[in-house]
Amino acid sequence: MKRICAVTMVRNDEFYLRKWVDYYGAELGKENLYIFLDGKDQEIPEWCSGTHVTACDKIPGKVVEAEKGRLKFLSGQAARLLEKYDMVIGTDADEFIIVDPDLHMSLAEYLSKMKKHTSVSALGVDVGQHTGCESEIDPSKPFLSQRRYGLLGTRYTKPSILTEPVTWGSGFHRIKGHNFHIAPGLFLFHFGYFDLKRIEARFNDKDRQAAGWGRHLAKRARTINLVTRKKSRDWEKWTRKARILQTFIRPPYAWNKPAMLNMDIVVRIPDRFSSIV
Repeated sequence: MKRICAVTMVRNDEFYLRKWVDYYGAELGKENLYIFLDGKDQEIPEWCSGTHVTACDKIPGKVVEAEKGRLKFLSGQAARLLEKYDMVIGTDADEFIIVDPDLHMSLAEYLSKMKKHTSVSALGVDVGQHTGCESEIDPSKPFLSQRRYGLLGTRYTKPSILTEPVTWGSGFHRIKGHNFHIAPGLFLFHFGYFDLKRIEARFNDKDRQAAGWGRHLAKRARTINLVTRKKSRDWEKWTRKARILQTFIRPPYAWNKPAMLNMDIVVRIPDRFSSIV
């Protein structure tokens, strides 16, 4: 088995970090999780016991500047970790890289058998809330047992898995100077915009408002609007098509990002994923 670790950076985000620690801890071992708290004013949670947690100086600046600083910092940490690990997974705390249950493999098993690339991407699924039939999220239950719909855009098909020291762009969305490889049977589920009440709470958070996130967060109800009003498509057919499109199509302004002809494809997530996260 390859030596694999995961890194993330959060600020005042216990809701997602708990789930991140539970999931990646089970998949990789808690001793292989590296968590950086953005600001020394944050206390290290007791429930992070067994992981590596560091409270750092807060990354300065507004949204764009701070995000560049955050990913520069995490790229440096990933480079350091690659001195003893074969792979480093970098995600936000609301992102979960999942192997299709039909493959009957753990994440570590899947990645250990995979052909080596500088970076590997999972196909992005932006999970939404169908407000017509799905209620407020219950954090004590698996997320995917409560959410059945997602958007197959390109924003969350990220080069999240590294085998060599490189520099991530803002939000892990691309790697500077490198192309990307989308692995079959691997998905990145993003849960940042899967609950309308949580979006509203984040929008009203004073810490995020001060950092200039208000306008950014206000746009995030778009995923909820799309999964609520658009007819859902077949998962197997459209994840296969999306993988092909995103592999071969590039936006003219960024050759190392995936594109998908500006299609907003809503899919119904199969029941086989329901107990994983």
